[in-house]
Amino acid sequence: MADAGGPDVARPESFVKTIVVTGVTRGLGRAMLEEFDRLGHRVIGCSRSKSAIEALRQSFPAPHYLDAVDVSDDHQVHFWARHVLAEFDTPDMIVNNAGLMNTIGPVWSVSAEDFRKVMATNVDGIANMARHFLPAMIRRGYGVMVNFSSGWGRTADAGVAPYCASKWGVEGLTQAMAQEVPPGLCIAALNPGIINTEMLRGCWPGSAPGVDTTALWAKRVVPWLLALSPLENGQSLTAPGASS
Repeated sequence: MADAGGPDVARPESFVKTIVVTGVTRGLGRAMLEEFDRLGHRVIGCSRSKSAIEALRQSFPAPHYLDAVDVSDDHQVHFWARHVLAEFDTPDMIVNNAGLMNTIGPVWSVSAEDFRKVMATNVDGIANMARHFLPAMIRRGYGVMVNFSSGWGRTADAGVAPYCASKWGVEGLTQAMAQEVPPGLCIAALNPGIINTEMLRGCWPGSAPGVDTTALWAKRVVPWLLALSPLENGQSLTAPGASS
């Protein structure tokens, strides 16, 4: 159902929330989908992979809504957002989780195309989501957007220059957007910490043992995400209990 617009009164704590999650088919995105579902909330999710989305729909039917969308493509995000806002309530929360890591190596060894893809997903993707979803939240008068950053959005290391550049960009973009939205909204950056994901296993397989699985991370962090409020607007947050 389309949102009628205009600020609302404070919502009851028991209200089932509608949450948009990007990069929903694997890693932290998939784990958050499972935990939001377990807690009784509706997820509007997307991923670039059509086949992965179709498989995921079998496990998470309505009231969830999952679609194949490349967040780095502004046209795709535009049409998807228009459909979502027409068919569902304006989201209570947007979790910009979709992200890419560069092939590990010095920046001069990374092709221009690979550098572009990292920046387009990790930074442009957030801007595209903001462009097409935030106006509805602003009209309604409340909402939370969480932009996934990294420890490498606040420090740097050799071999991951494109990724660092993108995540430092996420931090700056988040802080600027937080100053642009009116009271009632929250735009925050989140360092999730080190988690045993496919990305970690692919880049640093020796680091995966001994850190949280995505499921354990989600059980601890999702309730905390649901409690975020305008008090956290503009903050650079770190997930509770995060390994770094």
